[in-house]
Amino acid sequence: MGDLNVVEATSLGRNTEVKEFTAIHNSDIGDNCTVWRSSNIYGAEIGDDCMIGSLVEIQKNAKIGDRCRIQSHAFICSLVTIEDDVFVSHGAKFVNDRYPPSGDEKEWERTKINEGVSIGTNATILPVEIGANALVGAGAVVTEDVPENAVVAGNPAEIIGYVDEDI
Repeated sequence: MGDLNVVEATSLGRNTEVKEFTAIHNSDIGDNCTVWRSSNIYGAEIGDDCMIGSLVEIQKNAKIGDRCRIQSHAFICSLVTIEDDVFVSHGAKFVNDRYPPSGDEKEWERTKINEGVSIGTNATILPVEIGANALVGAGAVVTEDVPENAVVAGNPAEIIGYVDEDI
């Protein structure tokens, strides 16, 4: 672990590195992970072989699978589940409260990101399910479920194609 970290009540897997100025509380982080500088993680589960970029926040009851890359400045709120092999680009944000600030956690909704999804820079993901291998374009605002292999873009996000066809 780097200097000037706060890591409390947390399980860190084998060969997992935590860089400087990072706070991790009540979390489980798998083997062979790297958590870069100035990240804030609390009450989360993170699988093996993951990379968590600088200035990322991951809240309680968020779950991240194996071999995921969460790039810098991403925000992953409570009740988000990210399956294996997912890429979350810089500045992507997840929302669990459709009418903030409700202040009532019982009003919050779940988000599920299935295996192999790629989420572009500065995308905003409301409580939805994104199907396996889908691609979310940079700056998209995802307000509805996305089917497997779909490519979505825009505000609100709309299907513009599928990953197995020329767009």
